[in-house]
Amino acid sequence: MTDLDPSDLGSTGAELDRGGHDTASVSVFEGDEGTLDFAQRRALVTLLKQRFISARTHPRDWEVLVDHEQLLRSRLNDVFLDLLVDREREVAWKRQASSETGGRFPTLLHDVPWSREETILLVHLRDRLRAGQAGGDARVFVDREDLVAHVASFRPLHATDGAGDEKRARNAVASIVKTGLLIGAVGDERYEVSGAVEPLLPLELLQELLEALRRSNAVEPPPERVEDLFGEPAVEVVEGEEPASDEEGEWA
Repeated sequence: MTDLDPSDLGSTGAELDRGGHDTASVSVFEGDEGTLDFAQRRALVTLLKQRFISARTHPRDWEVLVDHEQLLRSRLNDVFLDLLVDREREVAWKRQASSETGGRFPTLLHDVPWSREETILLVHLRDRLRAGQAGGDARVFVDREDLVAHVASFRPLHATDGAGDEKRARNAVASIVKTGLLIGAVGDERYEVSGAVEPLLPLELLQELLEALRRSNAVEPPPERVEDLFGEPAVEVVEGEEPASDEEGEWA
């Protein structure tokens, strides 16, 4: 018995991915009754596992989503999730569907509130992204130490545990890197700000985050109006993925 030459697969119409799965077949395991092909299932799993996908961070899954948006939306709707797609920024994310009667649906999502440090960084990153784009930058970069220093500038006057505060600030940077909103590895000195920051932090959600900061920090309050932060008029925007709030944890 001779081994099969992979080049012979071209004559059968079969195409295997790196995991050896037939991308042209709907059935991918014994007893499989699913109706999505392998690439569609992979994109669906990525949507379920990740806070968002984008053309920049998940190019393969983004391409599948663009080609099969309605199909993937239908599968998410089956589990009470809604799909939001920003074609201009090439970002897609999910959120819990809302009942028209005001009731609650079963949910797969686990809401984890942003910490104070993460909240400060997210607001700052959105600011940096918009400022860079307004200046004509196609890509916006930030230094890790500058982010840590920015968080430190929000320390209340009564805070005395400088080492602990710095550790939380660095952990916040690492946490945001893991979400994909900062592109790079956790230990990098410099990161690219993901274009997903803006659609995932619409003005309504940003207002909530700023209000949480105002309540929890004895420092100079943020602007009364969100648009004052960016020097632009408020506009109606699409709501982000899971609501993120900051209601726990204390500054030392």
